[in-house]
Amino acid sequence: QVLLVESGGGLVQAGASLRLSCAASGRDFSRDIMAWFRQVPGKERELVAQISWSGATTYYTDTAKGRFTISRENAKSTVYLQMNSLKTQETGNYNCTAGKAASKRAIGMKYWSEGTLVTVSN
Repeated sequence: QVLLVESGGGLVQAGASLRLSCAASGRDFSRDIMAWFRQVPGKERELVAQISWSGATTYYTDTAKGRFTISRENAKSTVYLQMNSLKTQETGNYNCTAGKAASKRAIGMKYWSEGTLVTVSN
């Protein structure tokens, strides 16, 4: 079974940090593009961050730049999203995803985690 399993979500206060982890199994993801998508209540799902298979190239949505960091450890089949200075509007469900090509569209990513809820309070 191909799985992407997240951990690290939870409830934090605005300004706090969280580190999401996503462990992959059932398939070799080491040369896949990995990405984190977010579904904020009342808004469309959006790409938050994306990383190339080697980790050399990253992408961040404008609101995440300077505060979020995506990274990966292929030897552990794990991708991370470090989120600093969290804002209340970043409350939502976060999914890690994998695909063969970079894409800002959710439909472009083939494999998806179940998602983890991040709640940022005032």
